Amino acid sequence: MASPIKTCVLGVGLAGLTFHVPFVLAHPQLFKLYAVLERKPAGPGGKLQERFGAAAAEGVKIYNTLDDVLADPEIELVIVGTPSETHYEFSKRALEAGKHVLVDKPITATYAEAKALGELADSKKLVLYPYQNRRWDSDFLALRSLLELPPTDPRSLGNIWEFESRFDRFRDTLKGTWKDLPAPANGLVYDLGAHLIDQSLVLFGRPSKITAHVENLRGVGHPEVDDNFTISLHYPALKPRSSTSVAPTSFTVVLRGTTLSVRSSQLRYIVRGTSGTFTKTGVDVQEDQLKVIGSPKEIVDESNTAYGQEPEAIWGTLENLKDGQVVKSIWPSTAKGNYAGLFKNLAAAIREGAEPAVKWRESAEVIELIELAHRSAKEGKTLDVPPRS
Repeated sequence: MASPIKTCVLGVGLAGLTFHVPFVLAHPQLFKLYAVLERKPAGPGGKLQERFGAAAAEGVKIYNTLDDVLADPEIELVIVGTPSETHYEFSKRALEAGKHVLVDKPITATYAEAKALGELADSKKLVLYPYQNRRWDSDFLALRSLLELPPTDPRSLGNIWEFESRFDRFRDTLKGTWKDLPAPANGLVYDLGAHLIDQSLVLFGRPSKITAHVENLRGVGHPEVDDNFTISLHYPALKPRSSTSVAPTSFTVVLRGTTLSVRSSQLRYIVRGTSGTFTKTGVDVQEDQLKVIGSPKEIVDESNTAYGQEPEAIWGTLENLKDGQVVKSIWPSTAKGNYAGLFKNLAAAIREGAEPAVKWRESAEVIELIELAHRSAKEGKTLDVPPRS
């Protein structure tokens, strides 16, 4: 059996302590939490010990600078969970030091930077893995299973003509963190839009055109830090899946995010087709659970049936045509959310050369579309999406 991958997590804020450290600790057969980067730990064990206890922090090195991290030859994997504007620089330096890298979204501020990192990783034969964890959300898994239904299934949506996906919340004040600053890769499009675009590309591929409206709607903080967006991705009509009286001539993806939505629970998906509509509210439960779990072992404890399991109250609703009438039913989110799947695949990619479930070029394409969205909003027009290079 291969030895656990000696891992260093850069940053012990929300990303590090919620989305990365728990999964490294929960899979000791795959990873060893060898070190963390914390600039000014308040005490022994730093924020790691404060969050998960002395046992979790025992033997884990705390480095105060990136130079110290990269100088340690024992470290095999660096997880970049620092502010977004540092992702390119820190990933580049880690790769140059011969380390594999898992980098949080947004992977970079520009498409050019993303391509450069991919080329560097290829030249050094290192794994460079984007942290697109929301491909393992319970609601997204439920949506994929719905879209895979055969057209003969009475619950099929028929020929889809519009897909709407949103991440909304209500917050009328600033968070008081680095995310409020007018720095590269900040703003709601880079933060949450990166997830929405990634999921859309997984489902439908590359669009032909893009139209976007991006703004600071609340009028608080720096005007260049957006908190509201609508991005439309335009496609030719999807390949027909069923024979209906109507054949859509186009397909549109509408991606929205705002910080001024007063609603409980928030709208997540609306998918419209010639035979039905799917509506989904609420979000995957894993983030909220990871913020409060007492031990990372709860992630993999088979007796913990609550972890990753979406409440029935927010399961999706189907409305299908049957004999000219609209019939409603529930589409259950039966598959648990499973961010651990990303980490298992990452370990297999490093130790066994397995194919990454999230490919770097896919996340680079997300950044390309984010840049086009900002340009479309600034110029006030629809832009062509160039063919994939």
